[in-house]
Amino acid sequence: MARKPPDRMIARERRAWSDETAAWRQGRAVEKGYRIRWGYVAIAYVVEALVICTSLAGAWFFAETYADKGDQSFWFMLLAPVVYAAIELCRVPLGILIRVQRDWWIKGLAIVGIVMAAGVTTKSVSQLGEMMFHPRLAEASKTRSALKEAEADRASLDTRIRQADARVAQYTAESQALEKRTQEASAQLAGLPGQRCERLTGTNSRGKRYSYLRCVTDPRTATIAGSLKSAGDERSVVAKNLAEARAARAELDRGAADRRVTEAEAKYRDAVRRSQLHSFTAMVYGVDPIDVTDQQVHAFLRIFVFAPALCAAFASTLLALCAVQVRKTYTEEDDLGAAMNAEGVPILLDQIAASAGRLTDAQRAVREAIAAGVAIPLDQRRPQGSPPGGPPQPVRDDDRIERPRS
Repeated sequence: MARKPPDRMIARERRAWSDETAAWRQGRAVEKGYRIRWGYVAIAYVVEALVICTSLAGAWFFAETYADKGDQSFWFMLLAPVVYAAIELCRVPLGILIRVQRDWWIKGLAIVGIVMAAGVTTKSVSQLGEMMFHPRLAEASKTRSALKEAEADRASLDTRIRQADARVAQYTAESQALEKRTQEASAQLAGLPGQRCERLTGTNSRGKRYSYLRCVTDPRTATIAGSLKSAGDERSVVAKNLAEARAARAELDRGAADRRVTEAEAKYRDAVRRSQLHSFTAMVYGVDPIDVTDQQVHAFLRIFVFAPALCAAFASTLLALCAVQVRKTYTEEDDLGAAMNAEGVPILLDQIAASAGRLTDAQRAVREAIAAGVAIPLDQRRPQGSPPGGPPQPVRDDDRIERPRS
């Protein structure tokens, strides 16, 4: 049975294996000229996965809200979001490609691709942002419509009340005029003289005597009596119309309309209070949230939705760009292909020969110093007790000092 190596040997081998792996990765990075930090790339892909999943979920809810689930239109509304999700997967590889690619033409194409993919992501994320504010906006819009309807009903009621008041005032004026007319006719009739009666006597054609009483009425009496009777009839009709007008006016209750308007306004204020977008818009424009117009809300909505969507579109791409560490290599500074002028070859050879001669003189001086006992070679030392001018002795094995390895 083989013996298990000690733990320290396993730890030593593990460190050695780790050092070799690190050296191999370092050498490969040097050969390629760049190094990718895969941890950052993984975070970028996690962000992309979150964006894709939320976009698909938002598209599913959107289709479920505006289409019949059993109809084909529900599935038609999900085809484009799937394609958009596939396009969003290209942004991280394109960002890495920009950093590792040396051809500027390919880099330009990658930049164009990133911009296009970011546009798709901006569309998807902006739709999610709009869906986030849509319930509160819909509630605020619904309550605002109810408030406008209540105000319109109150305005219509005010118009009907004015018309009813005008009819009541008209019939009242007509009744008063007829009353005055009746009073005047009665006064005129009372001021007329009564009937004048006289007895007439005589003999008729037959020779008989007659005697009778004849009464004469003022001719104005019949006219005034007819006018009085007509005024009485008209007064009855006007009185009936006045009673109906007053009854119709009594049915028009403005208090109920005011209460409906107050309730609708309270509901609208509550909906606006719960709408974060109305609060931010009111804060920007410096007005009361209930006084914010639809144009102001949608103008601020464009900023509040598209700006974060644009930032989200480029966040993972920027992280992928920063995950690549590029280093200048020797191949970029290679001068092996440099051409040498033929006239400079003799000069270069003369400099090499001069350098070699100087190196030989230095070696000769070192040897002379060692022979004279002035210098000690590196592999020898002077024995203890020997005179300074004596010849150096070779170093024994037990006198050698092992230098620590670097």
